[in-house]
Amino acid sequence: MSQTPGPDARAVDRWIRRELAAHPPRARSLIVTLWGDALAPHGGEVWLSTLFALVAPFGHNERLVRTSVFRLARDGWLAAETRGRRSRYRLTSDGAHRFAQAYRRVYTPPFARWDGRWDVIVVPADALGASERRTLRDDLAWNGYATIAPNVHARPAAGGDARVEIGPKARVLRFVARDLPGSTQQSLAARAEDAWSLGTVAAAYRAFLARFAAVAAAFAARSALSPLQAFVVRTLLVHEYRRVRLHDPQLPEALLRPDWPGARAYALCRDFYRAAAPLAETHLASMVALEGEALKPALPEFYTRFTDAR
Repeated sequence: MSQTPGPDARAVDRWIRRELAAHPPRARSLIVTLWGDALAPHGGEVWLSTLFALVAPFGHNERLVRTSVFRLARDGWLAAETRGRRSRYRLTSDGAHRFAQAYRRVYTPPFARWDGRWDVIVVPADALGASERRTLRDDLAWNGYATIAPNVHARPAAGGDARVEIGPKARVLRFVARDLPGSTQQSLAARAEDAWSLGTVAAAYRAFLARFAAVAAAFAARSALSPLQAFVVRTLLVHEYRRVRLHDPQLPEALLRPDWPGARAYALCRDFYRAAAPLAETHLASMVALEGEALKPALPEFYTRFTDAR
C-alpha cells in the first residue's frame, strides 16, 4: 500500500515543477553535472539506458540524451563501449581530469589562506599570437586571474591550483608582488571588487540563495521526502551552484565584503548535501539496479564534499 505524500513532499514536488519550468537545464550541461556529481564518484561509467532513466525526471527525452552523450564522447569527455545493441559510457582519463579540476572549484570551502602576496603574469604584446593570447587569457580567468592593466594579469598568490599552460617559447614574465605599504596610490586589494567584477558574482549568489533556500530547508527539517526528490533537487542545486562557483574567482576573505553571499551559498550547499545525500544515493543505486548491477562504493573524496576542512 503506497503512502500518501505529506505536505512537505507535495511542496517539494511543486518546487521541482516550478524550477524546471522557469530554469530548464540544457541536456548536455545537465549530463555533465549529473556525471560529475553522481556518477564519477562511483566509477564514472553507466549504461545508456540507465542514463535515460536518471535524466527523465528533468524532462529530456532519450533522443536528446543520446545526442548530448554522443557530443560529449566526440569532445573527449566520454568513451563508448557497445555490447550487442546496448551502449555503455565511461569517463576518459581527460574527462576524469576535468571533473577533478571542477571538484576542487565546486565542493571545497571558500576563503583560501592568503599572506598578502600577488601572483602576477605579464604578457608582452609580441609574446604570443592572437589565438594563443586568447587561450591564455581564458586559462588565466579560469584560474582566478584578473586583467589589472593591458597585458597584465594578477591573482592572490597560492589561492588555488593554477596549472596555466604557457608555451615554452613565449616571452611571458611571472613574478610575486605585494601592495606597497603606506603608498598613496590605490592598492590592488582596494581594486578587487572592480577587477574581478565581484558585484556580478555576488548577484548570482544571491539569486541562487533565493531559489534554493526554501527547498533546502525542507531537507534540513528531515521531512518525509523521497529518494527521487532528493536526487532531482541535489542535481539541480549542484547544477546551478556549479555555474555560479565556476565564475567566482574565489578570492581570500580579506579581499571580500563582510557580507559576501558566497559564504552563505556554500553553507546552504553543505547543509543540504549532508541531509539529502543518503536519499539521493538510494535513488542512484535503484536506477543502476534496473540493469542488474550494484552501485560501486563511492570514492573517499565523495565523503569530503562540502566539508569545512581543506
